[in-house]
Amino acid sequence: MDKKFFLLDFIWFDLIFSLTRVKEKNNSPSSASSSSSSPPSHEFMPPKSLMSMSLDKSRESMEVKEVLHMSRGDGENSYAKASIYTQKVALVTKRMIASAVNSLLEEPFFPCELLNVVDLGCSSGPSTSTFISTVIETIESNCRGLGSTLPEVQFYLNDLPGNDFNTLFKNLSEFRRNFEGLSFFLMGAPGSFHERIFPQASLHLAHSSYSAQWLSQFPQLMTEGGSPLNKGKIYISKTSPPKVMEAYLAQFQEDCTNFLSCRSKEMVIGARLVLVLHVRNSADPASDESCYPWESLAEAISSLVSEGLVEEEKLDTLNMPYYTASQEELQQIVQQEGSFTMEHIETFALDIGGPSSGGEDPWISGKKHAKNVRSYTESILQHYLGEEVMDKLYDEKLAYLIGEYLVKEQIKGTNLVVILRKHS
Repeated sequence: MDKKFFLLDFIWFDLIFSLTRVKEKNNSPSSASSSSSSPPSHEFMPPKSLMSMSLDKSRESMEVKEVLHMSRGDGENSYAKASIYTQKVALVTKRMIASAVNSLLEEPFFPCELLNVVDLGCSSGPSTSTFISTVIETIESNCRGLGSTLPEVQFYLNDLPGNDFNTLFKNLSEFRRNFEGLSFFLMGAPGSFHERIFPQASLHLAHSSYSAQWLSQFPQLMTEGGSPLNKGKIYISKTSPPKVMEAYLAQFQEDCTNFLSCRSKEMVIGARLVLVLHVRNSADPASDESCYPWESLAEAISSLVSEGLVEEEKLDTLNMPYYTASQEELQQIVQQEGSFTMEHIETFALDIGGPSSGGEDPWISGKKHAKNVRSYTESILQHYLGEEVMDKLYDEKLAYLIGEYLVKEQIKGTNLVVILRKHS
């Protein structure tokens, strides 16, 4: 191309319109009566007190869609600054994303004038800019090598309405200085990726990193008599009864199937879906690699309970809406859903910390990792336990427990990258 140009388009109408409709719906007389029968959606609602509520009542008033978001802003506890691990993952997966784009450009629908691309669960950290830059660089390199015209690219940045889209777009406003030669646009697309977000057969490339393991609902873990099944824990543990593991797996299977089914309707035949997830190597969902950092976080909350700062019932009834799947579990879901062909699958491990990591003092690492955990769990725990205990929980209790663990144990995270091709 003789003339290089770059376009950056901030389109906020969808975001403002969605939030306005949510406010109107929450204020309407019919909203309360219809809430129990309507399907889950990611509409943001004001926090409600969980005091003196049964678990079932608390689940009705506090759905994942209402409270889950990564920590906002750009301060030291924000997801934008503290998400150190997912940033490492994003850098490693650049090669796989480039491979998916290159194979996409070999499909019969290319060359074309416009490619529609979505980052599902984009949050507000730097991982999104890494993904966008990888797509742009790969398209530009491929097209220039073939001497073909560069297409325009529409990027949709999707997350729940509570996501910090302001920080995300603010950081991306400086992004355009790094690129020339490709016209692309950025649009916020708030909504739940467990539901339809886009028109039928409109997407060419979809990407989701460290998002699909979040569940759409809090697992319902009560006995028939109304007692908590998972007392003293906030996730699957070695002391959890089998019904806890079964409930988590069932919810993940349902959510992941819905995720794939919705994307299948939205994507053109030949489109690519790139999934990056935290997974476990073991068949045991209560293995150590699966339970980090939930065991330490439960112990930190338990310490607050012993000091009288948090009610014991809140710990006993809290179950984080997150599931660390195995590769086999994910493959089975993809095969049973049936809309995608598995084009590439790869696992890689990243060091989180420990004695063999060398260099940094484990107690300093403990503080850093506590901030990292805070950046993706605080929105739920603040709503559930109260804002007043957050600093003590993360900066004091959790930082110490992680530091203590890193003195004697090595922590690694296993990651799975799957490239899927839409075939029907």
